[in-house]
Amino acid sequence: MKAFLILEDGTVFTGKSIGSTREVISEIVFNTSMTGYLEVLTDPSYAGQAVTMTYPLIGNYGITPDMESERSWVDGYIVRELSRIPSNFRCQGTIQDFLVKQDIPGIAGIDTRALTKILREKGTMNGMITTNQNYDLEEIIPRLKAYTVGDVVTKVTCTEKKVLPGKGKKVALLDLGAKNNIAKSLNERGCEVTIYPAHTSAEEILASNPDGIMLSNGPGDPKTNVDIILNIKKLYASDIPIFAICLGHQLMALATGADTYKMKYGHRGGNHPVKDLETGRVYISSQNHGYAVDTETLDPKVCVPAFTNVNDGTNEGLKYVGKNIFTVQFHPEACPGPQDSGYLFDRFLKMMGGEQ
Repeated sequence: MKAFLILEDGTVFTGKSIGSTREVISEIVFNTSMTGYLEVLTDPSYAGQAVTMTYPLIGNYGITPDMESERSWVDGYIVRELSRIPSNFRCQGTIQDFLVKQDIPGIAGIDTRALTKILREKGTMNGMITTNQNYDLEEIIPRLKAYTVGDVVTKVTCTEKKVLPGKGKKVALLDLGAKNNIAKSLNERGCEVTIYPAHTSAEEILASNPDGIMLSNGPGDPKTNVDIILNIKKLYASDIPIFAICLGHQLMALATGADTYKMKYGHRGGNHPVKDLETGRVYISSQNHGYAVDTETLDPKVCVPAFTNVNDGTNEGLKYVGKNIFTVQFHPEACPGPQDSGYLFDRFLKMMGGEQ
């Protein structure tokens, strides 16, 4: 069946329908990873977005037991070529069947390189995936321009508190759209991890007397999370060690008076170099974000830049003055992908008084 990708600038790509045949409007972004497509599909940070994979062949090792959440969160999936016959000893099915089961609309057979160039030159834009051959551009484009991602943190967070048992330090993980591997990375280091829904009050978290607090990754514009930012201000005021990743990093910055901005097309992929400003060492990182902290708005008495992106100089992490708090924009828990920065979990453990 034919499918069409329509961008808000009027560009139309024609390809083949994959997955669900329902129509969807979403923000169109691209990811440069060569592997890890299942992790992309199940990363809650992609809620409200349709993902274009720049690598030309997707699905060649099928669906494996590597999901970052219980379901897929992407609005749509866009690929150059979809492998119909996967080959891997861990394979549990095809990506086509997965997309159908998860009700994810997609399109294959389009020039993803040309699409990526458009998004890089013009910036991230909204689009529609449809199988309707009688589409009306004059009717569709105003709808595309009016689309907003909205409050996706509420959509992706857990609905109730849950505990991963451990004999070590007690960590409170605020689930803003957390990937499974964040809790797993802490649990593997012996921590007892209590996962809280995103809108849990600071008072409830602090009343549990955690040794440390983890603020997770998540989707959407950080500034829309007004109530969560107010709670994070209260967590900041405590003396409990805090480690934050991605959206959590942005929310902590907003909670302490800094500002964030939307990037032209963001960072999404497994090969982004970040520099540790203290040591000068460069790490290869996995990233997925469309917003960044504006370093011009930082109060040096509150926090200072700790990491920077080698490619474009954007902020990749902050160290908070006089506090046991550090935050990073990239994903030290990413798996598969570069694990260069996994040591940051050890640093967090040491901040809590545990063994590194």
